Amino acid sequence: MHEYTSTTRVWGLSCPGFPEEVSRARRWTRDILRGSPLADDAELIVSELSANAILHTASGRETGAFHLALAVSPQVIALSVTDDGGTGTAPKVKHQDQDAEHGRGLGMVSVLAHRVVVHRSQAGHTVTAELFTTTRRGDHPCR
Repeated sequence: MHEYTSTTRVWGLSCPGFPEEVSRARRWTRDILRGSPLADDAELIVSELSANAILHTASGRETGAFHLALAVSPQVIALSVTDDGGTGTAPKVKHQDQDAEHGRGLGMVSVLAHRVVVHRSQAGHTVTAELFTTTRRGDHPCR
């Protein structure tokens, strides 16, 4: 393989922190992953992470934004959403009862994804969800 050739493709998108931008993030993800058996899960994950950024951080303020990154390799699809910060606490999975109207999004993401990582920086938080494209039976938490 040539030293400048990679089998990983990476895309990025920045969106203003308006609620209607969540649907734009979903469409963008769906368009990139068209034909992938993981496209539906990825679209739902991006929707939840984008909505969380708008609802719970400075991304949802008048001049706020959230930023998406999508990396695709033969082994993994990695979806990252970076918010504008403004909160002192990192996003975390909360186990809510099934009747709860809020607080279940990151829990759902953690069930769909094979791995979820939260990284804090001075600018805000980045939540990355990874979907493995090749798994053995029993590797995915939903099986």
